[in-house]
Amino acid sequence: MGLLASAMLGLSTASAEELSGYSGEELFNRFCASCHGSGGEGDGPVAPFFKLHPPDLTRIARRHGGEFPAEKIRRIVDGRENIPPHGARSMPVWGTEFTTAEGDTPEGRKRAQELITRLVDYLESIQKP
Repeated sequence: MGLLASAMLGLSTASAEELSGYSGEELFNRFCASCHGSGGEGDGPVAPFFKLHPPDLTRIARRHGGEFPAEKIRRIVDGRENIPPHGARSMPVWGTEFTTAEGDTPEGRKRAQELITRLVDYLESIQKP
């Protein structure tokens, strides 16, 4: 759990203004790469410390018959969907975390959803055949 807390530390020091200018790749590198690796292949520096290996995010479309399931990935990233065979959720609920960073107001929630959209779009862009 300490690894998760250290990954979250980067978010707790981020201001709304700071995050709003981030591209999907920058968000990924800041918040996801420690577990999923800089290339999204599940080989981040903290990956060896997890009981279950973080998934290779470059193969999402391949695991879904060649189609990238953008809405399903959005639900996983923002915390609305968990993957039961993977056990307890160890990935942060980015919908909640980004809303906290952006402000729990209608405008802040809208900005948080835009950050998630950028992440999902980035994940779609790194898919391998």
